[in-house]
Amino acid sequence: MLKREIKYTDFNDNEVTEIFYFNLSKPELIELELKYEAGFTAMIKRIVEANSNRELIQTFKEIILMAYGEKSDDGKRFIKNDELRTAFEQTAAYQELFIELATTDKAAVTFLTGIMPKDMIVNTNTSPGLEAVHQASVPTPGVEQPQG
Repeated sequence: MLKREIKYTDFNDNEVTEIFYFNLSKPELIELELKYEAGFTAMIKRIVEANSNRELIQTFKEIILMAYGEKSDDGKRFIKNDELRTAFEQTAAYQELFIELATTDKAAVTFLTGIMPKDMIVNTNTSPGLEAVHQASVPTPGVEQPQG
């Protein structure tokens, strides 16, 4: 599980810092692997190698929203549903996170490894898909690409 502090300006022009949680369960990871013919990791590698920014951006969006949820007060459940995802997607915090993952070197790999179950985290040296994402950076006009 990834506990992520996001700083953003809300729609009332207030500076806000808020904690958000992201997690992919083992069943969700299996679903992602099976969703793509060659597997999720191979699909990511193919997108990066083909320099398909459109597909990469769509994949970031899917993963962010799939991983977003709220911890129950007792910590026994991680609640995810369409209502929560839609509400999060409509926030400026989502916009900040999305832009960061799409434009900042290494941010996507950090996010992906953070949302995975600890016993399933792979080393980017042994996972070509994550290494490909690690090396990818989607160029955005007018946005300077930080070096990580």
